[in-house]
Amino acid sequence: MDDLNKIVGEILEKGLLMSLATQDSGGLWASTVNISFDDAFNIYWISSPDVRHSKAIAENSKVAGTITISSGSKEPNLGLQFAGSALKISDVEGNVVKKYFERRGKQMPGSAEDFLKGRSWYKLKPDFFDIINESLWGYKKQKLEINS
Repeated sequence: MDDLNKIVGEILEKGLLMSLATQDSGGLWASTVNISFDDAFNIYWISSPDVRHSKAIAENSKVAGTITISSGSKEPNLGLQFAGSALKISDVEGNVVKKYFERRGKQMPGSAEDFLKGRSWYKLKPDFFDIINESLWGYKKQKLEINS
């Protein structure tokens, strides 16, 4: 069997955007955010605390998401689907911040204040990943449970 941890890491490395699903008193909501990640497969992004998905996370930490690598009609499907808990955080490891900017081809600012400008870091801790890799498994997904 293929090493599922390695495959998840490769997909996270290739993926720049995450579709994030939240739920608030107004119902379901989906947003797209730029991401970074750590070695434990936690996913990080920066958002304003005033946008709907951030307010929803403050109200209900349960979220779901997708990261899709495939973008062409002839490409095999490759991506992740997952659910877990998200929260606003005050501090992020330097390597996660560095990766966030490098992956987007941007220079890392000198200080957090230079790039946060009223925004905050958020962290999603996945409970599991459903892995889609059509080249390896056709249309059958593989599941990677994440230990707490």
